[in-house]
Amino acid sequence: MLNDAELDRYARQIILPPFGGAGQAKLKASHVVLIGAGGLGCPAITYLAAAGVGQISIIDDDVVELSNLHRQPLFTDADIESPKAKVAAEAAHRINPHGIIRPHVTRLSADNAECLLAGSDLILDGCDNFATRLITNAAAVRLNTPLLSAAVGAFDGQIALYEGWRADRPCYACLVGDDPHRDGINCAEAGVMGALVGMVGTMAALEAIRALTGWGRSLRSRLTLIDMMDRQWREVGIAKDPACPVCQLPQKASA
Repeated sequence: MLNDAELDRYARQIILPPFGGAGQAKLKASHVVLIGAGGLGCPAITYLAAAGVGQISIIDDDVVELSNLHRQPLFTDADIESPKAKVAAEAAHRINPHGIIRPHVTRLSADNAECLLAGSDLILDGCDNFATRLITNAAAVRLNTPLLSAAVGAFDGQIALYEGWRADRPCYACLVGDDPHRDGINCAEAGVMGALVGMVGTMAALEAIRALTGWGRSLRSRLTLIDMMDRQWREVGIAKDPACPVCQLPQKASA
């Protein structure tokens, strides 16, 4: 149930016909886990908190560095050397005191993934390495939890929604394989445009809200590719890999 202050706060969302009060109530009842409070995580946290997601868990073991500040606007010079998860959680609470924000200053691993991700309605992965992404994907499949994956590099970005536990839906490994040592995009080496990271992180928040509330066309099993060097956008379907070592293994019954 939304109180009077919440009705006023979210009024401009609630009046949208495809969303309405039912959508706002679904957001309030939702729990989103964000992996990474960096360039993608900062805008995603900002807009998920502002939109009224009832519970947000933030997983990140890193601390704020000066080189983060051009693309991670939840942080300032005063936050340097402070844990990103805690600073981001405090910022999210200032943005919207109605939600529950839980920081986890730890690195997601195969040993703790299911414990940290269990009970969530959606996982938003904005981390910066394949090993963590693959651990997250495997846990999401085992937990029957939608995984929204976002990534950026230089002038490019991508977003996709995976439901790999379902018999007809791919998981992240269906797209990229299961090698945790494959080459990835390193912002420290390749560079990245700060405003692009903000745009992709904001899009990830929007797609998370869509997935949680059901308005519009779902992104499930589809990959949005963004090339901002030439301002080109495209969307492609992702097929389930019949030989995928992750989602073709016996899992819990499809929900």
